[in-house]
Amino acid sequence: MIKVAVNGYGTIGKRVASAILAQPDMSLIGVSKTSPNYEAYQAQKMGMSLYVTKESAKEFEEAGIKVKGVLEDMIREADVVVDATPNGVGAQYKQIYSSMGKRALFQGGEKANVADVSFSALCNYDEAVDKKFVRVVSCNTTGLLRTLCTLNKMSKITKVRGTIVRRAADPKEVKKGPINSLIPDPASIPSHHAKDVNTVLKDLDIVTMAVIAPTTLMHVHMLDITVSTSVTREDVLSVMKSTPRILLASSKSKVGSTAEIVEVARDMGRNRNDLYELIIFEDSISVKGNEVFLMYAVHQESIVVPENIDAIRAVSGFSDGRKSMEITNTSMGIRTGYLV
Repeated sequence: MIKVAVNGYGTIGKRVASAILAQPDMSLIGVSKTSPNYEAYQAQKMGMSLYVTKESAKEFEEAGIKVKGVLEDMIREADVVVDATPNGVGAQYKQIYSSMGKRALFQGGEKANVADVSFSALCNYDEAVDKKFVRVVSCNTTGLLRTLCTLNKMSKITKVRGTIVRRAADPKEVKKGPINSLIPDPASIPSHHAKDVNTVLKDLDIVTMAVIAPTTLMHVHMLDITVSTSVTREDVLSVMKSTPRILLASSKSKVGSTAEIVEVARDMGRNRNDLYELIIFEDSISVKGNEVFLMYAVHQESIVVPENIDAIRAVSGFSDGRKSMEITNTSMGIRTGYLV
């Protein structure tokens, strides 16, 4: 069993912790929190061991939340630490992980140089095997890489131009906006998403633009992809339908928006309404010669969770990427084919 600790129990951390509990080859040492908020209470109710920083121990005691120990105790017990702290904080913890001889995963909010490799399971699982530090790329980059590495199986990609409509905030982030505005993010081109893709697909010609929209449900990407040989729409549909962690939203099922996609997740009984799969709008897939056009939706809160699970195995020396993804997909109920 791989013993895993999760440092940070927010949007990503709590989902990764739940996913670890579902794995047949992993055990959860515990999770860490810095303040005794509702998430800490929920972790306690779920029976997870809670660890805190030395500075916040008294605050948890006063709130009536029992803790098992301090953060260093949790790290000491683990084989792998999943760092799910806020953007930029993980890099500060790297020294602690290193000094204690622990392998660690970081999230996409950290700079690429925090780790030995940036990771996307469908693209470069092998590169992460036995590495000390791995960075799981962001939700948007995960969506881009799943799409591009899947299409690369069919015909080598030579150029990508993409536009990203970004959700403004996660549903729980009540203090963020905008409420009634569209904001170029950033106003300069390319956006950082293309640069992040290049941390995995290093020689790819890719340019992205992004705009922040007043929604909390999902991101939407619009891609124009040039491939090296002529393909058909049927070729693209076939490869997408057969690739794990990608689902097609068909117009026949009357699913044509992010709101309806999330409603399907609710109807499926998904924990926290999570969609670990990339959702491609089937009718958006179009081909003109060597160009492939498509649109898809990314559930920002959960799409990186299976990638974290696979990365845990990779850094622990599990070399069979395909088998790791099969285990992860089965344990988490991740599907292939159509959304409905």
